[in-house]
Amino acid sequence: MTEARGSAGPNGATHARHAPGTPCWVSLMVHGLAATQEFYGALFGWEFQPGPQQLGPYARALLDGHEVAGIGQLPPDRHLPIAWTPYLASNDVDLTAETVRLCGGTVGVGPLDAGEAGRMAICSDPAGAVFGIWQTAAHLGTAVTGVPGTPAWNELLTFESVNVAKFYESMFAYEEEPVVSADLDYVTLHIDGRPVAGIHGVGNALPRDRGPHWVTYFEVADTDEALERIVDLGGHVLKAAHDSAHGRVATAADPEGARFSLIQGPR
Repeated sequence: MTEARGSAGPNGATHARHAPGTPCWVSLMVHGLAATQEFYGALFGWEFQPGPQQLGPYARALLDGHEVAGIGQLPPDRHLPIAWTPYLASNDVDLTAETVRLCGGTVGVGPLDAGEAGRMAICSDPAGAVFGIWQTAAHLGTAVTGVPGTPAWNELLTFESVNVAKFYESMFAYEEEPVVSADLDYVTLHIDGRPVAGIHGVGNALPRDRGPHWVTYFEVADTDEALERIVDLGGHVLKAAHDSAHGRVATAADPEGARFSLIQGPR
């Protein structure tokens, strides 16, 4: 994370319709739905209510009554990577999905209607990183940001940024802001002058068991305290807390292995 957390608004900011290309939702598919809800409920203070069931049992996580994320249950015969998946807002999921195919990506699920909530597809970019596309109907996406327990930033870890950035820019009107550095391959994607996501090329430093993948950062009040709670709840610390230009960050995994990052904003 080398750019400001553009998706995070001021404390408790609520959002209306998201501009196309903006990460508007994050969702996690797991085998143990109840246990995963218990983990994140204890970690972030989330409560849950049923959501669209088109892909199986699914619940929306709420923070103080505002929707912030989703957790669904994988069918027993599906052995997919357990990972948080960001959804990018689209005005026309079918058109965006077709663009994904034309530009070398893959559409794995959909497009399909998620009840009255909206229309969705799950795709992967040419390097294999999985992401979703969301076309709003009744469900606008993440309803609040900028407070502990909400998504703060989404970052793609991949082999190199240049070609992958071109793929995402073929779908949405992103403006690029590359980091000019001999030892850092990083591009920030902007919409209407606002940073919304990052692409970090890390070459062979990618985990061999994961390959290219998106990482969601969640806001916390105290990164070190949150890591202790994660361990107590059965999760794992993957990268210890350290200070960055944008706050104190760390990377962890939940009991099923889904990786996510934490960020405590500068005080």
